[in-house]
Parts: sequence; C-alpha cells; structure tokens
Amino acid sequence: MSPKLTDVPGILVGHSTNQQSKTGCTVVLAPEQGMRGAVFVRGRATGTRELDVLSPRHLVTKIHAILLTGGSAFGLGAADGVMRWLAERRRGFDVGVGVVPLVPSAVIFDLSFGEPRWPDAAAGYEACDAAGADVEEGTVGVGTGATVGKVLGAAGMMKSGVGMWAAVRGDVVVGALAVVNAFGDVRDSEGKILAGACGPDGFVDARRYLANGGVPGGGFSREGTNTTLVIAATNTNTSRLELQSVAQTAADALGQRITPVGTEFDGDIVFAVSTGDTVPASTLEVELLAQQATAAAIERAVWQSKGTEDVPGLGER
Repeated sequence: MSPKLTDVPGILVGHSTNQQSKTGCTVVLAPEQGMRGAVFVRGRATGTRELDVLSPRHLVTKIHAILLTGGSAFGLGAADGVMRWLAERRRGFDVGVGVVPLVPSAVIFDLSFGEPRWPDAAAGYEACDAAGADVEEGTVGVGTGATVGKVLGAAGMMKSGVGMWAAVRGDVVVGALAVVNAFGDVRDSEGKILAGACGPDGFVDARRYLANGGVPGGGFSREGTNTTLVIAATNTNTSRLELQSVAQTAADALGQRITPVGTEFDGDIVFAVSTGDTVPASTLEVELLAQQATAAAIERAVWQSKGTEDVPGLGER
C-alpha cells in the first residue's frame, strides 16, 4: 500500500462521492483531542469557511476536522454535517453547555459537470462516517469533478482528482493530501507534462502557449473556477506559528508541479496541521518533508484518477 496522509498517527480521511453529478467532499478528521493548524492562502479567488480559527492569534488552539468540498461556495454547507457528526461524539471546543466543533473548509469549482448539485450537510456527515486509514485516491470525494489543463477550454482538459503521499524520517511522519483542479498542466520532477491541455498533436504546454500570447479558451478562464487544495500533516510537536511556515513552504510544491500556477484563474490554499506533542523535529525538516509529500500527492492526483489512461498523451508517459 502506498504512503498516505493517514500514515500520520491519528489522522483519518473520508469521502462522499456523487458520480452522477460529478461532485463530492472529503473530510480529514483530527484525533479526538484535536490538532493544531495553520493555513497559507495562495489563490486570489477562494471559497472558504472558518479560516480565522487557524490564526496563531486566535483563542482556540486546536481544530477538529478540515473539509474540502466541491460545489463552489454552495458546497460549504457540507461543513454543517461534519460539525453535527463531531458534536454527537462530543468532539469540539468546550463552551460549557456543550462543544462547538471547529471545521475550517475550502472549495473547488466543479459546477460545470453533471447535474447542478453540490455536497450538502448529509454528504459531510457521510464523509465522516466513511473516514478511515485505508482510503481511496483518484476520482472520489472532492476530486470527483476535478480537472486540469484548461487553457484551451473543456475540449482539451484532462481528469484529475485526489492524491496522497507521506514522507518518513525516523519517528517523523509528514503526509499530504491534494485535490488538483488546476488551470495549468501537471508535471513530474523532471519537468515532463503528466496531464494538461491536449491539442491535435498532444500536450500544448500551457505555460509556453500563454507566454507567447495565446488566448485562454472556454469557460474555465474565469476567476475562481480552478483551485488546488492541499492538507499537509505531521506527528511532530510543531507549533501553530511554525505550521504557518510549513504551509507556505509546502505551497512551493505547487510551483514545482503545476505550470502555470497562481494565475488570475486559480484559487489555491494549503493547510498544515500537527497531531503530536512529543516527537521533536526542526521546522525546516518538517517544511521540506511537507513540500516533498505535497509534490508527490499532486502527481498522484493525476495518476490515480479513473480514465486518465485513455486520454491522449497521458498514456505515453
């Protein structure tokens, strides 16, 4: 079994998938005691909920889950189901009369496929029920409607999805989950395009096409319609302030694997969380392992997606 985000002790991942409407959501559950978290917002047009609790200045020191969902801003309602699932198990911030689960959430845009539906509270609850350590990658959960290579519009794009990886050094474990719904192409460590915009003669190379004055085509060259979301997790005693640096360094992996990245059409977010209190590690070590795991997770989001082997160009890798 390949390394996964769930190799980090205490982390569980669950999907809710609607193949008919080509949408879904994915929940990353914290251990019962919660987890420290931080976020780096790289994108210019994002859809989010409760990111403020990830500030190191916030009163609350731990979160209880992270939701990644399709359906654009409509999909944020799925967090209500995640909160209900957690509250039923008394997992949340104790407010005396009960608990309030803290669930930072972010969305991708997948409304162009299937029926115009989006994950709701029932889907969020279902994803929590499904959470476990042995979890599927590819065209599932939040990755159900994910695509890449949209510089020429829908005609040339390719399927993507959810990918995971983990890097281990002694007692230190750093894992990553990525849903890649990018405007640009996805490349491997040697710079070869793995998935991207396809023309009559194969891959177009979106970065070169745009740099040479090419005009983006189709409805995906609009702000907010393309997003890569990442969750990097570790079992180390990394603080909330240090996790901000981890999230920012992990975000550099987007530039290593997605070209172009950070365009006006992309809204990318990287979360970083820590479940441990006893495993020591330098911030730099965790940062670089998170970047390594994120790069691999981005590649696997393409490799593990169903049907990609039948798309022109991808089978020639």
